[in-house]
Amino acid sequence: MAASPVVGSFVAGDYAVFALMLLVSAAIGVYYAIVGRGQSSSREFLMGGQSMTAVPVALSLTASFMSAITVLATPAEVYQYGASYGLFSLSYVLVVVVSSEVFLPVFYRLGITSTYEYLEIRFNRATRLLGTVMFIVQTILYTGIVIYAPALALNQVTGMDLWGAVISTGVVCTFYCTMGGLKAVVWTDVFQVGIMVAGFLSVIIRAVVLQGGVSNILNHAEFGGRLNFWDFDASPLRRHTFWTITFGGTFVWTSIYGINQAQVQRYISCKSMTHAKMSLYINLLGLWVIMLCSVFAGLCLYSVYKHCDPWTAGMVSAPDQLMPYMVLDILRDYPGVPGLFVAAAFSGTLSTVSSSVNALAAVTIEDLIKPYTHMSEKHLSWSSKGLSFLYGALCIGMAGIASLMGGLLQAAISIFGIIGGPLLGLFSLGILCPYANATGGLAGLLSGLVMSLWVGIGAQFYPPLPEQSRPLGLTTHGCNFTTAADAFNWTASPTEPSLYTTVLQQNTAERPFLADTWYSLSYLYFSPIGTLTTLAVGLVVSLLSGGMKLKLEPRVTLMKEDTMLFCFYKHFKERAMRRAGKLDLTKNREKKFGNNNPGLGNVHELDFTKSSLP
Repeated sequence: MAASPVVGSFVAGDYAVFALMLLVSAAIGVYYAIVGRGQSSSREFLMGGQSMTAVPVALSLTASFMSAITVLATPAEVYQYGASYGLFSLSYVLVVVVSSEVFLPVFYRLGITSTYEYLEIRFNRATRLLGTVMFIVQTILYTGIVIYAPALALNQVTGMDLWGAVISTGVVCTFYCTMGGLKAVVWTDVFQVGIMVAGFLSVIIRAVVLQGGVSNILNHAEFGGRLNFWDFDASPLRRHTFWTITFGGTFVWTSIYGINQAQVQRYISCKSMTHAKMSLYINLLGLWVIMLCSVFAGLCLYSVYKHCDPWTAGMVSAPDQLMPYMVLDILRDYPGVPGLFVAAAFSGTLSTVSSSVNALAAVTIEDLIKPYTHMSEKHLSWSSKGLSFLYGALCIGMAGIASLMGGLLQAAISIFGIIGGPLLGLFSLGILCPYANATGGLAGLLSGLVMSLWVGIGAQFYPPLPEQSRPLGLTTHGCNFTTAADAFNWTASPTEPSLYTTVLQQNTAERPFLADTWYSLSYLYFSPIGTLTTLAVGLVVSLLSGGMKLKLEPRVTLMKEDTMLFCFYKHFKERAMRRAGKLDLTKNREKKFGNNNPGLGNVHELDFTKSSLP
């Protein structure tokens, strides 16, 4: 199928579906505002009263960071670079295991509202404040991308008003966060993850029908080199290989699921440790479903436009616009269905922004207000709502900066790598190393941040050369259409190079030595660099500053009783001992040579050693 120069546009039915999604999200906030009138404390508002069960929390965990970036940018990534991005499904397994076995037990046992409270309990207040500030900066930057990205892409393709979309989604999100607290955020996430999956399926099913079946789409992908899962090149300079995704991706996503306030706040809101751990493992299934949908949507995108790349042909101005372009192209005869896909993209936005706003309010209350004031719980509860409103407005304002950040997917993951990596190293240092002290923790965090900022900023000034990212070939030789503007038949030259491969070539003589080594590292390694630097420096400084003399409460570090492996061992050991006890017939047998005779008081019958008789 060739790209059409004029695709469908939004109609009343599409706007109705999109408006309905916003209305239902707002209604959930109103419902929990009415039901939760008794949320008199900030903890109830921010933590849901620790009464949540595993399934809704699991779906909320899935939705929180599966944003519009997933809906729009992941299919474009697969279209451009191939399906190797799907290997993140393997890293998700490692992430969930590490988060549930290492970080969750400690946070849940301490009963904290903000993860950064842990840093003061384990290290000192200065470390807590630095961690809090880093989290706030990271979250506001990321949220700006999440709000702006879908609005820009959809504005360019559908004609939807850019700032109208930004402000409407931001206002609705801020409204239900402020009104309903964490419970409203979790239940809107459940609704929105359903919308995301429905939006993906509507596009996938239509593309499969048009292309003649799933097997045809897979055949086109294989012929085009898109099924490139098993690239075991060990070079750290390659953008995406098996190793960069499984190793680097594990660090990036552990910094999100293990220590990020938005995620930790959710599983700590569960009513028991068992529900908290279950929520993480059920969430793994949700992550796999979303990943499968987004990767297969990318393969559908390639199958539909394999002979006529809309970006090279000038139909769209950025790869993030490819999915909405295809939606309007192949679903133009189904009013309302393009609106469902747009609702899916904005559902991703709402779920992520609401998580971020709620988390920002929580850390501000717990880390920046409570320790320095003596406010009543009622005032703290009102402050939580006011902060939710303030951060919602701030995130809408920060959306403008997102336009300066280049590719959405890489920009989003780079932010988490640069700031989340050192924070992951600091929390790992505290939980896993009993002799790490405050001096080592602070020195490690600053060192890790300097290293990750150095490589991250350097990569922005000296982007890797095309041979490291290796975009796959795209063509326009099948484009044969009449333009709407001048009504002449225009056919692209078969030899016209794709915009994906005509990356700006810099004169290698002008590039410093570090540009093709250190700055060309895969962006997925930014997080491991920050984490490992923080751990190494933190351990060395702690040992040199008397860390071996440190006396800690056991509850602030990982204990063997926290791990599921130990629970299984204990369970099987008890079963084995019970079984052995049943087989040992002499185990409970006691030697009794005489019994009490009721007629003789305490005189033992036949037991003369205990008798009072001489």
